[in-house]
Amino acid sequence: MTYQNILLEKEGGVARVTVNRPDKLNALNHQTLSELESAFDDVAADSSVRAVVVTGAGDKAFVAGADIGELLDVAGEASKASELAAFGQSVFRKLEELGKPSVGMINGFALGGGCELALACTLRTASTKAKLGLPEVSLGIIPGYGGSQRLARIAGPGVAREWILTGDMFTAEEAHRVGIVNRVFAPEELEEGTMKMVHTILSRGPIALRFGMEAILRGWDASQTEGETLETEFFGKASETADMREGMSAFLEKRKAAFKGE
Repeated sequence: MTYQNILLEKEGGVARVTVNRPDKLNALNHQTLSELESAFDDVAADSSVRAVVVTGAGDKAFVAGADIGELLDVAGEASKASELAAFGQSVFRKLEELGKPSVGMINGFALGGGCELALACTLRTASTKAKLGLPEVSLGIIPGYGGSQRLARIAGPGVAREWILTGDMFTAEEAHRVGIVNRVFAPEELEEGTMKMVHTILSRGPIALRFGMEAILRGWDASQTEGETLETEFFGKASETADMREGMSAFLEKRKAAFKGE
């Protein structure tokens, strides 16, 4: 697929997906969502890619939100509005379920659909100048791309209620305090700090990473006992891998593990 609104770059096991509409503050219209869907499918199918960084072009916005013009086009038509929301949810779910760690590198405004895109990533880093929020109630709607569900699961229902019901913007530091953002960096250090974290992840066992992410994701909707049963299943599967033997041997031999994903 030829991309017009995003950039997809791959280097050293890392795919970088950049929403590239800086003149529109990287707003998400239908075409951009379709291109993101294609990029996530590409990344999922590419065995050379082990991690993904999602960000926005320019220095003002990660993604400032959904395309308001397109939202206005479905005003008064519940079925079309629901269809639009379902499509956005399906795209972001592909990112969430890649089986490969993803980091949302938030370089500026991450509002509405942009905040929801960041929430669908495995982890989030942010510049100190970033602002996050779900301002949909100020437009007479609610988050539609999974934000009400992911925010509550990541930061708890109290934080989700505050963010969604006030529609306020929050600083990166506040987002970090409540557990939405994992690490905050000065603007000039965001790229380096994010990539350092990504390369730390890449140094770990790839099978263990996939199992760990899946255990957390599937455990969200399970009871404690069900989640622990799932954990024992993945623990057992991981113990059968060559990576497990390599990791244990490397620890005992005081050397760096050379994981192969086997």
